[in-house]
Amino acid sequence: NASNDTIPVATALCVNPPAWLDDGALLLAQRIQALQAAYVRCIDNDHLEQWPAFFEEQCLYKVISAENHARGFALGVIHADSRAMLTDRINAMHRANIFERHAYRHVIGPSVVTAMLDDVISAETSFMVVRIMRDGASEMFATGRYLDRIRTRDGRPVAFIEKLAVCDSDRLDTLLVRPL
Repeated sequence: NASNDTIPVATALCVNPPAWLDDGALLLAQRIQALQAAYVRCIDNDHLEQWPAFFEEQCLYKVISAENHARGFALGVIHADSRAMLTDRINAMHRANIFERHAYRHVIGPSVVTAMLDDVISAETSFMVVRIMRDGASEMFATGRYLDRIRTRDGRPVAFIEKLAVCDSDRLDTLLVRPL
């Protein structure tokens, strides 16, 4: 039972916003959201040769199940620790791997800043990925959250230091070809 003097959370945030909800924090969240949108647009529009440029030279990109992440397991279905490894992955996809042609369409939620230290921001962003096969069949392929550490310059997010795609399901496609 809610009493008459209880204020709904959304109203309370508008009437008495916490310190982290100031204009600077909101602008930063918008900038992170713009980086995320550009990231998934690059993948969805098949500009995969440009994908590694979203990362610093020394970086970590990992696709891992939520359960394995929670248990602290290091390896994921995909694990790359440099931009060069990401570039190699894309080159191999075009030259060496044989797979049925398909595309992705991402839907991302709002990015939430979880920590800031010097020029590094930690953020969390929910995602859903639909896989569209050559014959037009579409299926929900993956859902989860990106856990990111992002380098900033002059208060602007510029590159991923670390991007973990933590998938909700333990049933990950081991033939994962495209980045999430």
